[in-house]
Amino acid sequence: MNRVSTPGNYQSALLNLMNAQAQQTDAQTRLSTQKNATDMAGFGRGAENLTTLKAATSRVQSFLDTGEAVAAKLATQDQALNQINDSIGTARAAIGSVLASESADVLMLELRGQFQSIQNGLNAEHQGVYLFGGGNTGQAPVNVSTMGQLAAAPDVASTFDNDSLTPVSRLGEGRSIQTGYLAEDIGTAIFQIFRDIQAYNDDPATGPLTGKPTDAQKTFLTAQLSRLDAASTDTIEVIARNGSLAKQVETTNASHLGQVESLDAMVASKTDADLARALTDLQLSQVAVQASAQVLSKLGESSLLNYLR
Repeated sequence: MNRVSTPGNYQSALLNLMNAQAQQTDAQTRLSTQKNATDMAGFGRGAENLTTLKAATSRVQSFLDTGEAVAAKLATQDQALNQINDSIGTARAAIGSVLASESADVLMLELRGQFQSIQNGLNAEHQGVYLFGGGNTGQAPVNVSTMGQLAAAPDVASTFDNDSLTPVSRLGEGRSIQTGYLAEDIGTAIFQIFRDIQAYNDDPATGPLTGKPTDAQKTFLTAQLSRLDAASTDTIEVIARNGSLAKQVETTNASHLGQVESLDAMVASKTDADLARALTDLQLSQVAVQASAQVLSKLGESSLLNYLR
């Protein structure tokens, strides 16, 4: 025969109430946070898998962030390189115009403007960093701003302050690519042409390049057309390589983005709460709390002491 005691009934009812309240709190937490737990301890044995997934997501996301930064840098480089090539083309057109019209009155003025445009392109910045300075990103890679300063320099090499470290970016596991260029590699041939033209203009025996050009001046200017064509071809090759790199980075970024989304979905499948189920659990737990509270109330009215009296 089992004995039924008032303290035993109270303890049982109280435990039921506490369990119902705990279930209610858990359901409310899932609804408010939309997560199955608020910390790793709440996921039990699944915490280790979640930690691994989150670490993988963080690693791939870091590569994606790097890739996006590199893509922006390559876009800025493309603008700077095209500015340089456009200025070479304009300088060539100015010389061609002199040969066609036999008037060099504004030639040097035009060339000085195009040289400054090329110098600005080589000194282009991205997010406060000089693009073509190599590892020396805090100092402008070109230290002259006019053709006069270029001609006065000991040589063309002395007009560049970039170092020899070509920028390299790590886009993934075991995947690093060269994503930058050095100002001296891009500009040496171009600067030599402008330096030679300035020196020719300043030499009393050959210059100045103004008015109607002499036969010797025409021969000299014609030679510069071929040199400018070669410099433009070299610059276009750099532009093409930069565009190819941009396409590679774009493809890599798309792959990394897909990986991040896939990993996020896997994490979400383990951490995101089923809101419909959480709402149902909340409603059921509320009913259970009310029922347990009513049982406790009834036990207070049906104490054996009342019958003894």
